[in-house]
Amino acid sequence: MKTIHAALIAVIGLLLAGSLIAGGLHLYGNQRTLPPKTLLAGWDVGGMKIAEVRTGLAARLKALEVLPLVLKAEPNTELPVTLQQAGITYEAEDFLHGLDTLSGGGLLDRVRARWGFSRSWELGVHLDLAVLQKSLSPAWEKETFGVPVNAERRITADDRVVYTPEKTSYEVDWHALVLTLQAAVPVSFRSVDLLTGKQILLEVPLSTQQPEITLRALKEQGIERKISQFSTSLGASGPGRTFNVEAAAQAVNGTMLPPGAVFDYGKAIQKAQADTGFREAPVIVNGRLQPGTGGGICQVSSTLYNAALRSGLEIVERRNHSLPVGYLPKGQDATFSEGNINFRFRNNTGKYLIIHAAVQGRALTVKLFGTFPKNVTFLVQSRTIEVLTPADKYVSDPSLPRGGTRILQNGKTGYIVETHITRLVDGKAVEKKLLSRDTYYAQKRIIAINRGGMGKSIQPDSRKQPLVEDGVRG
Repeated sequence: MKTIHAALIAVIGLLLAGSLIAGGLHLYGNQRTLPPKTLLAGWDVGGMKIAEVRTGLAARLKALEVLPLVLKAEPNTELPVTLQQAGITYEAEDFLHGLDTLSGGGLLDRVRARWGFSRSWELGVHLDLAVLQKSLSPAWEKETFGVPVNAERRITADDRVVYTPEKTSYEVDWHALVLTLQAAVPVSFRSVDLLTGKQILLEVPLSTQQPEITLRALKEQGIERKISQFSTSLGASGPGRTFNVEAAAQAVNGTMLPPGAVFDYGKAIQKAQADTGFREAPVIVNGRLQPGTGGGICQVSSTLYNAALRSGLEIVERRNHSLPVGYLPKGQDATFSEGNINFRFRNNTGKYLIIHAAVQGRALTVKLFGTFPKNVTFLVQSRTIEVLTPADKYVSDPSLPRGGTRILQNGKTGYIVETHITRLVDGKAVEKKLLSRDTYYAQKRIIAINRGGMGKSIQPDSRKQPLVEDGVRG
């Protein structure tokens, strides 16, 4: 009997204890408040109702996102935005998920969730860079900082070489800006109260934007001064020849030669043909003047040749005309024949070289700008060493009386000319050498004759491909 009584008492005790435990678990798991001493980004939410915390959290997140941010780019440039307009958004997804576990699922799930509920929670802070880049756009950068301006080199009317420095500008250093923003934006709800009525001031990190051409790069090219100049007269050149000289000079003008580069006059003529074309003017065909296209273009190559000589440049290819020219001493000209004879020289100064060529009034002037010792000059001298007497050429003319003759064309004297160049340092000759030995062939005197069976018949000259100098084919 006593055993039964004791067992009954034990059962009742167990039931009572179970009821108490179940009641306690029910009360614990069904609480609608957060566990004590719970902090969410500095906000003490311990003991607060879950619904109240949800409402308050939404309001606080919104308050953070609308905090004013002033982006300062330079002393007088400020861009006011909100954190949200700067691409900053806040969320507390982990915390909200934790709240869901406190009120969702079975009793034991809720008990476990409450028992293991973290007492410290952080906010999620996200930056959408694309949003900020809409505000600090390339258009804004251009308006705020301007654009880089290249350094310039200008040659004045009085032949001075003038340099204008480049201008730099700025652009946003986006990598640095992201790091700066991440360090500056608030990450706790305490900041909402602290920053109420205030603003976050952020200095926008900038990087210097350099132009493509700098003053240093320009000066390193070595265009220091005018190193030589040479002029020739157009004399009584007609409109066609004057036009051709101007067209060729324009094609040459502004040419820049890097160190070691070779100037090719043939390419300049091709450019002139494409840009302006050439007009009719006398050309030299097989040693005789006759109408053609491009007459006069050799005055540009010859004038440039003389400027190059006086700068100590290496002459790569040059040939004299078949006839002496009126604008230069014999031995100092440089002819051109499309596809046959070219004029070329190499820039051996070690620096860049700029060619200026222009017709002013009745003179063609070529100027070279670059680097060359001021105390060095060159003297060019030509001397005729032999005069060539013209031979006679007979052609048959049956209309003449038997044995009669008539001069159709007077001959022209030819010359063999040697040209020397002397290098002077401080006005004293230090080197003299033979520059060229040129032959201007004599032109035959052409005589018509009627031999009338008096002797040998006239043998015609062998025909050869015409060589057009001082002009172009066509």
